[in-house]
Amino acid sequence: MKKKELIIIGILTILLAFMDISGLPSALFINIEILDITPFYFTLMFNFILIGIIAFLTLKYLCPNWKMGLNKKNIKYGLKKYGIVGIFVGIITGIAFYIGLKPFNYNPTIWKVLIEGIIYYIGVAIVEELYVRGLLLNLIEKLCYKKKSNTVIAIILSSVIFGLGHIIGVLGQPILIIITKVIWTIAMGMYFGTIYKKTNNLWLPIILHFIINVCALPYCFTTITTYPDISLYIVLLTYLLLGIYSLFIMKSKR
Repeated sequence: MKKKELIIIGILTILLAFMDISGLPSALFINIEILDITPFYFTLMFNFILIGIIAFLTLKYLCPNWKMGLNKKNIKYGLKKYGIVGIFVGIITGIAFYIGLKPFNYNPTIWKVLIEGIIYYIGVAIVEELYVRGLLLNLIEKLCYKKKSNTVIAIILSSVIFGLGHIIGVLGQPILIIITKVIWTIAMGMYFGTIYKKTNNLWLPIILHFIINVCALPYCFTTITTYPDISLYIVLLTYLLLGIYSLFIMKSKR
């Protein structure tokens, strides 16, 4: 791949990451208030649309040879071989949040549950997998092409960046929560990155990313915004095991 295209992909990755983390530019002009839905969710979802448009146009006209694996190939195989673990992790995490947050003190409308607990996370899964795995991971892999373990390096490095990127979302929380959130998102990133490179299909980590993120649904039924200790310990252990599993399948030749 030409150096010019790699530079464009690098700039696009940084731009999309900035837009995703900051909520800009939508945060400057989108403020929709409907029922009990937190307005910022509409802001972020509108930003997802902008991110998708920018990515589509850039890849189509400036980097048409950039392949991310947005096709049907290996989806069924990947879900059968690697997806069960991801689904199990999502269920355990959801149970952990349920245990830590009960008794619930908020009765949301069905629209709040649908928007904040489900639809929003569809956008999160697509956007984050697009620029973290589809762009960043592949970019690192290509830049390290001279190294024998360039794919492993790309998976781990992109996962660490993915984990550190989640610090902003927990700023102001106790340091234990911040460290734990970084560790579990790094492990999550290793899982997504590994199954992505094993199947060469980006839809697989997108689907499993969504399934795992929906575990946060119990937060729609409470005013608590932090992570209870019991939930934190269960989730941390679960994702540490997921990270070990990812290392295992990463070393597998098939």
